[in-house]
Amino acid sequence: MAKAVVSFSDQELIETLKKEHISDIAIKFLYRSYYHGLSGYIKQNQGSEQDAQDIFQEVIVTFIEIVKNDKFRGDSSIKTFLFTLNKYSWLNELKKRGRVLLREEKYGNENAPDEKDVSHLLIAREAKSLIMGMMDKLGDVCKKILIAYYYENLSMKEILPLVNYENEQVLRNKKYKCLKSLEQLLTADPALAQRFKSALVYEQ
Repeated sequence: MAKAVVSFSDQELIETLKKEHISDIAIKFLYRSYYHGLSGYIKQNQGSEQDAQDIFQEVIVTFIEIVKNDKFRGDSSIKTFLFTLNKYSWLNELKKRGRVLLREEKYGNENAPDEKDVSHLLIAREAKSLIMGMMDKLGDVCKKILIAYYYENLSMKEILPLVNYENEQVLRNKKYKCLKSLEQLLTADPALAQRFKSALVYEQ
C-alpha cells in the first residue's frame, strides 16, 4: 500500500521545523515542493545539476536555522523566501568563482514584482541581522569601532572621540584585536563563517 503524501501549509511547516527534532517528512516535503523550481534557476544561470544540489542543501540548512532562531517573520511566503535565498547563494558562489552572470533568466511568472521587492528587503534584513549579531558577540567597543569604520566609513581620527582612546595608534591596535576575535569566532564555526561571508557580499 502506497504511503500518503503529506503536505504542509506555510504555518504548519514553520511550526514543524521549530521542533527540536525535525521529521524526515518535513524535509522530504521541502525537497518535493521546491527543489525542481530552485534547481531550475541554478541550471539556467551557468550551474550544473551538482551545483543545484549543493546550493539547495545550503539553502535548506540556512532556512531551518533561521526558522529555529525565530528569524523568519513571514513577510513573504516560504516559496518566495527560498527562491531569494537560492538566488543570492548562487550569485555569491559565482562571484567566488570569478564569473559574472551575463543575464538573469526570467524565473517564470510566479513571483510578482512586489513579492520580489519584499523578498529583497527580507534578505537584506537577515543579512544585516546576522552581521550585527556577530558584532554583538565582540562587545560594545568592538562593535562601535567596526561599524564606524566599515559601515559609516569614518576615519580613525573621527572614531577616536567615540571610544575615548588615548590616540589613533591605540585605536588601531584595538581594531586589530577586534578583527582577530571575529576571525576566531568564524574559524570555530565554518557554517556560520560561510553565512557571514555571504551576508557581507549581499550588504555590499
